Amino acid sequence: MNYPYIIAEIGQAHDGSLGILHSYIDAVAKTGVQAIKFQMHIAEAESSIHEPFRVKFSYEDATRFDYWKRMEFTFEQWQEIKAHCDAVGLDFICSPFSNLAVDWLEKLAVKYYKIGSGEVNNWLMLDKIAQTGKPVILSSGMSSWQELDQTIAFLKQKNVAVSVLQCTTSYPTQPEQYGLNVIQELANRYQIPVGFSDHSAKISTNIAAVALGAQILEFHVVFSREMFGPDAKSSLTISEVTTLVPAVNEVYTALQNPINKANNTQFAELKQIFEKSLAVNKQLNKGHVITAADLEAKKPKGYGVPAHEFEKLLGKKLQKPLNQWDFIQEEDLE
Repeated sequence: MNYPYIIAEIGQAHDGSLGILHSYIDAVAKTGVQAIKFQMHIAEAESSIHEPFRVKFSYEDATRFDYWKRMEFTFEQWQEIKAHCDAVGLDFICSPFSNLAVDWLEKLAVKYYKIGSGEVNNWLMLDKIAQTGKPVILSSGMSSWQELDQTIAFLKQKNVAVSVLQCTTSYPTQPEQYGLNVIQELANRYQIPVGFSDHSAKISTNIAAVALGAQILEFHVVFSREMFGPDAKSSLTISEVTTLVPAVNEVYTALQNPINKANNTQFAELKQIFEKSLAVNKQLNKGHVITAADLEAKKPKGYGVPAHEFEKLLGKKLQKPLNQWDFIQEEDLE
């Protein structure tokens, strides 16, 4: 059975520390997810000193550009990161934010590309990715239907195997913002694999997404939501991910095994035990006219008139006296 594809997003949770990043790889490998995701930021290629902070959180970066600079790793360090992921059995995923990052990821032999919602309209980079022939997972967070229509058509035209995730660009996302209804809308609209990219920091959101048809899950992961960084409060903890994975797989298993309520033959023995037959709740004389107040339903089934047929007894006379708690047979009535 192909369970939902679960991606643990590290993003900037490493805060520029190579050691912390490698610690995340080891921790995530124990949770049961299939993939771990990073972001490849090369400041000069993707940003400028004019880029504003999304959240003014940093105590050490004067500009957003400085922050991206601090989040960088060398190509050789990325090679070590990829090798570590391979060694612990995690798919290495890394979102590019520049054409140069795509070049690096191709050298790292990335299997496919995850595109952040801020890059949906970056057709220059998407065209470069399309030329690699690799599949693309697209986040829809900041995109309108029109923008998604255009970008997905652009990728399909270039024969890219594309999937799309419902995503809300709000940190942390509140229940009113989840947009769980969009999961099926995406599936119906594009006829491609769909999923959910989560920023709610809740296990329940992801379980609900799978129940509503998500085949891919992505969420930020952090050792603790008390840690420094712009995404910490929007992340699941490692222990929460360990709880989430089997829960998601159980829900998926249930969805793959629909129950036919038209056929309950497997419950025949249990129905015999739990269902009830009609009895009288007091001593009644011959000729007594049966009312609902005279009746009780007692286990098991098959020792008198079935409980669901009580109405056909009402108003009928007894042909013989009955003791309290006797089952009623149809032949006891006129």
